Amino acid sequence: MPMKGAGTTALREIDRFDGGVGWISYPDETMERASHAIATDDGVWLVDPVDADGLDELLAEFGPVQGIAVCLDRHKRDAAEIATRHDVSVYIPNWMTGVETKLNAPVERFGSKLADTGYEAFVVRDSTVPPWQEAGLFNADNGTLIIPESVGTASYFVTEEERLGVHPMLRLFPPTEVLSQYRPARILVGHGEGILSDADRALQHALSGSRGKTPKLYGKTLKSFLPL
Repeated sequence: MPMKGAGTTALREIDRFDGGVGWISYPDETMERASHAIATDDGVWLVDPVDADGLDELLAEFGPVQGIAVCLDRHKRDAAEIATRHDVSVYIPNWMTGVETKLNAPVERFGSKLADTGYEAFVVRDSTVPPWQEAGLFNADNGTLIIPESVGTASYFVTEEERLGVHPMLRLFPPTEVLSQYRPARILVGHGEGILSDADRALQHALSGSRGKTPKLYGKTLKSFLPL
């Protein structure tokens, strides 16, 4: 499978719940780039979206697109293209650098809240080594936690014992202090399908076992690259 898909898309819906829906535009890619739409009273907001044929039809169920949030500096993805099509702005955290000038669309900044979506925004990671600027979103009313990169469910994030895993580059220094304060009902991630049940336990297990399971994850990844 290719690491990142290109060309013709094959939208696969994931993570549907009362407050929104997710999708993977290239189901056969190794990276399993996941995008999400969160519903509000006025319409829908997109988080780190990858475009796909049929996407506008999926979003129409929730009303007009109100804005698009980029929550990881590397996740510009198709935010600008979709924003232009729907005549909305791309929103990025007010502390995030190096992203605005690379987006060919109107840009607005947000602080501790993402507009009127009901989602609190917080810093997951802001570092230069490795270069990594990531914001998380949490809705206390419905218990939805959105983490674009530090944890995921794609195959290269998890061992056989994990439903959710810490990113391979962060395994030895997981974002425990930041993420362990949340008790989510569901977790939506930027790579792979979300955790829609028993999410709190999955998160705590991922964080507490991150270092100890590092050799097993790295061994699994290495094995996947070896010829059969």
